[in-house]
Amino acid sequence: MIIVKGKTRFYSTLLILALGIAAFLSAPASSFAQGRPKGHLFIIGGGDRSEDMMKKFVDLASKAGNGRIIVLPMASSTPEETGRGLVEEFKNLEVKDVVFYNFTRKEAEDYAKARELAGSGGVFFSGGDQSRITEAILDTPVHQIIRDLYQQGAVIGGTSAGAAIMSELMITGDEARKPEEGHEFETIEAGNVILARGLGLIKTAIIDQHFATRRRHNRLISVIAAHPELLGIGIDEETAIIVNPDQTFDIIGHKNVIIYDATKAQITSGPGRAIGLRGMIMHVLLPGERFSIPKKK
Repeated sequence: MIIVKGKTRFYSTLLILALGIAAFLSAPASSFAQGRPKGHLFIIGGGDRSEDMMKKFVDLASKAGNGRIIVLPMASSTPEETGRGLVEEFKNLEVKDVVFYNFTRKEAEDYAKARELAGSGGVFFSGGDQSRITEAILDTPVHQIIRDLYQQGAVIGGTSAGAAIMSELMITGDEARKPEEGHEFETIEAGNVILARGLGLIKTAIIDQHFATRRRHNRLISVIAAHPELLGIGIDEETAIIVNPDQTFDIIGHKNVIIYDATKAQITSGPGRAIGLRGMIMHVLLPGERFSIPKKK
């Protein structure tokens, strides 16, 4: 701690003020709080995607920017093949301007390369391993341009791993338990689900995918017990949520979206790392329904 007195305090205050003003003036506009986004998030729980579902994504993209769709297949173990396949899928939906970029970390840090995404109407992330996406683009110019596009009105979408990355806090798919200690996420316990930073397009909820199909209730409940300030949103396969600018979302597709709200729950501890929740609210929602993230209903 530095203590200043008299004139020294006065001049130190002026110096701090001057440095603060300089930092404010030199920071890029996109680094400041931007308020409510004008765009949409199109979050698919994995599995098959119907043509009607993808047409809704295309329609939203066509109304923003120059209407171009950018495919980002970095999550895939075969990104070039996946990128070409998704481009073909969009072309079959009569999209004229669609291209894929398989960004490496070095390329994503190149501002000139990142600017190739500017003005696009939609960005779509493939499935695979969500950590591959964040390893490639988190906190890079590409990440910033995606956030800017969302603010400006573009639709940002993804399926499976491309769904998991949407939230500020991201489920990686890994767990702390060793394989010999049990099967995948077979318990509800503290400290087992490994989390990382996502792209931060949703601040007050955390996304899980393939939800009921792969019985992922245990891991999402474990997460919201540790982070009760967040809504847990579990999206099943063949199902999507479209997050609107007012942070309501509409459900489309064929299966359920399950919401866990532990905001007012009493969280208890048991033997070992076992945890319990009393008073947690659960919603099981159907296609055609709407839910408000801020209002939690």
